[in-house]
Amino acid sequence: MRVLVVEDHAKLALAIAAVLRREGMAADVAFDGSDALAKTAVNRYDVIVLDRDLPGVHGDEVCRQLAAGRDGTGILMLTASATIEDRVEGLGIGADDYLPKPFNIAELIARIRALARRTRPALPPVLAHGDLRLDPARRQAARAGRTLELGPKEFAVLQLLLEAQGSVVSPEELLERAWDEMADPFTNTVKMTISRLRAKLGDPPVITTVPQAGYRI
Repeated sequence: MRVLVVEDHAKLALAIAAVLRREGMAADVAFDGSDALAKTAVNRYDVIVLDRDLPGVHGDEVCRQLAAGRDGTGILMLTASATIEDRVEGLGIGADDYLPKPFNIAELIARIRALARRTRPALPPVLAHGDLRLDPARRQAARAGRTLELGPKEFAVLQLLLEAQGSVVSPEELLERAWDEMADPFTNTVKMTISRLRAKLGDPPVITTVPQAGYRI
């Protein structure tokens, strides 16, 4: 899952992004509305955490533009105001969820995951292929009853491949969805992660390489 955190208080924005990364998400950061719109123009996000009171382009206008060109991205709006009127207004301009400040980080993470589930095609709560099982909510994976000790990126890649339900997923899409803007697109990061994942999954192999196209399960 790839998330964009839009927050003008740099310390808070970076702290949120760090927590999301520890939770296995790819997290980018924007400190104003213009930067947020620029990043959404070139990257696809599952969820955008959007502060309402942004400098430059106000959060309301960012929300309107994102909602007008909606491509399945969920918008979670943050604000220092907790009034019902503000909440209704925020939802009315296109936000999918609303969280007043100060907030509990565990609740923020839960809302991000719930919003991502609502905005993507319906999938079973536990993804499966043969004897392979992956539970995104519990961050657990197992094969033939054996728990798999996967790193955050290995888990994210396996989840994306299982969600594709047999379709080919390109290295570019894996890099875009499982990594954030800190990743170097010219490295063999995806190939190395696939290699480690295959080793942990064991035999018989379940990840197939499709030449010139990508990977699939």
